[in-house]
Order: sequence, then structure tokens, then C-alpha cells
Amino acid sequence: MNNRKIRVGITHGDTNGIGYELIFRAFENPDILEICTPVIYGSPKVAAYHRNALGIEANFSIINSSEEIEDGRVNMLPVFDEEIKVELGVPSEEANRAAARALDRAITDYKEELIDVMVTCPVNNNHFVVDGYTIPDNAKYIESSIGEGRQGIDILMNKWMRVALMTDQIALKEVAECITVEGVIQKVAAFFATLRRDMRISNPRIAVLALNPNHCEERPGKEETEVIIPAVQKLADAGVCVFGPYQANGFFGNGDYCAFDGVLAMYHDQGLVPLKALDPENNIHYLGGLPLVSTAVDVTPRYDIAGQGKANETALLHAIYHAIDGFRNRNNYDAPLAHPLPKLYHERRDDSDKVRFSIPKKHDNAYKERQKKQ
Repeated sequence: MNNRKIRVGITHGDTNGIGYELIFRAFENPDILEICTPVIYGSPKVAAYHRNALGIEANFSIINSSEEIEDGRVNMLPVFDEEIKVELGVPSEEANRAAARALDRAITDYKEELIDVMVTCPVNNNHFVVDGYTIPDNAKYIESSIGEGRQGIDILMNKWMRVALMTDQIALKEVAECITVEGVIQKVAAFFATLRRDMRISNPRIAVLALNPNHCEERPGKEETEVIIPAVQKLADAGVCVFGPYQANGFFGNGDYCAFDGVLAMYHDQGLVPLKALDPENNIHYLGGLPLVSTAVDVTPRYDIAGQGKANETALLHAIYHAIDGFRNRNNYDAPLAHPLPKLYHERRDDSDKVRFSIPKKHDNAYKERQKKQ
């Protein structure tokens, strides 16, 4: 690695939402430039509109290409030149298109090694449609662009816990049929690997929640008996520190989540409701398992407060810090594995019972001599 600061690509998100306010407020304190070099993928004209509407002093340096990125300043890279209509608080296809172009340009720059990590500001996932084409959420878009067939794992986290979901964005009646032994194993394995590699937890403890709520530890249901318990056992046999299934009510109500580094919930509300009850505002998404370290604020464009100066930038700061930490941790974890020390000698071992329980020859001779003297 060279000695330049970590470059954090930040996409502006929905141009009618709170994305620019979050960015302006996050970089009001210049101290953040000591730990990273931000690159805002957006529009200087749209940024100026938001700055005037909010009455915020926001300083950024416009660059024409990613090769002009410099440390010690907030770099603004235009992703389009044409005029777009900004209607604060109003969802529009024009705002969606602007968000998609910023995301696409940031991914392109990552592929060309011009940025190191990416942080995404809010988009409207319910109406993320451009020219009649529905774009998946940021995580799925990133996964399809750089995953090379690999699936990422979306971890929602705050200072209290880290939660991954077995299923998401499906009807509750469809959850049971989407939970399989192979699926649970794959999800926990990806979770475990991300906690070790990106968050430097040497032996992560992961709790798996049950699907059925009625005293599942004593009378497990069909999904627990046929799917979750066998999956947990196979993972444990493979050396993964995984436990469960736990009934969600007691697990969260008794504070048992404090004993674990990660929690795998079976469906959306089972995991996210308790997490957001502990901290409604400062949650972020951490996308693991892919070449790119990517984070996002867990908030909608907040059309209800857009342009009113009420947005809280704390979640964006957490997203930036966790992206930087993830990048550093991953490099530190991978470095010794990339250049392992060669063996200095070849060891020959025979672990068979015959060898394990045999008497070494020199001890055998000494034993025979003592027997003769007796």
C-alpha cells in the first residue's frame, strides 16, 4: 500500500432528500480530513442549492476527474453536467437517476483503484426506478456490480449489537420456506468471516434466533428441528462459535444479546425492531463478504425534514468510521496470509495408535537391562 490517506467515496443519494445536509454537517469539523480523504460523487449545482436552502457554510473543491483527488480537502466529483430540478421533500425519477449515476461512478472508480471504500447516502428504495427500470437497493446493486458471483452479507449495526437477516423484503408467510440448512450455514459462515476479517474479532460468538416463538428451547418447532438445529450443529462441528436457536422474546428481553458479537435473525422485524428500539437514529449498514468495503446510513431520504436543517449526521460519521476501520482491519488480517513464512524443516509424523502407544527404542533397551539384573 502507498502512504496516502484512505479515500472514502461518498454518493450523494436522493437529491431531494437529506443526503447533502448529512455530508455538509459531517465535514463541518476539518479534523476528519486527518484520517481520510473524502470524494463526494454528486453535483456542484445541486450541492449549492442545498447549501443555500440550509444556510450552511460548506466548502468543497470541485475536481474534473478522479486523478485530481487530493488529501486535506473535501473533493467534489461531478457525475453529470446537465441541470436537474431539485424539489426538496418530493420523490422523483430525476432524483433517482442522479442517485444511480453517483453510485455507478463510484463503483467504476473503485474498480480502477481510485477510491478505497464507499459510503452511500439515502435513496428511496421503494421508488428507486430509472427510465422504467427498477434498481435494487444499494447493497444489491454493489453486489451485482463487483461481487463476481459472490453474495455479500448486509449487517445492520450500532454500538449495542450487530444483526444479520436470514430473509428480508419478503412476506412473513414466505419466510419458513426460504429457510434452509444450506442457507443458514452460508449466512452464518459469511457473518463469522466478516466479523473476524473486517472487525478483528478473533473468535466471534454468533447467536441464531428461532423462527417459532413458543418456548422453542423446550419444544422446538419443525423449522428448528429440521433446519436451524442441524445447521447450527454442522457449523459448530466445523469450528464456528455459534449457538441457538434462541427464542427472540427472552433473548432480547433478558439482555442475552450482550454476550454475542453477532445475531442472525430469521426475518426483518425479528432482528431490526429490538436493534432500532435500542438506538432509533444511529444505525448503519455494513456490507461484508465482497471485495469492496461499503457502508450506508440506515435512514430513508427523510422527505419530511429535507431542507429544514433537522438531519442528524451522526449515522453518516459512524458509516465513514466503520468503512475506514473495516478497510484497515481487512488489510491487517490479509497481510500475513499473503506472504506466509516458509517451513524451515519437514516434519514426519505418524499418529497411528501403534506409534502413539509404543515405547521408544532407547527406553525399551533400558527396560530389558533392568529385567536381566532382577
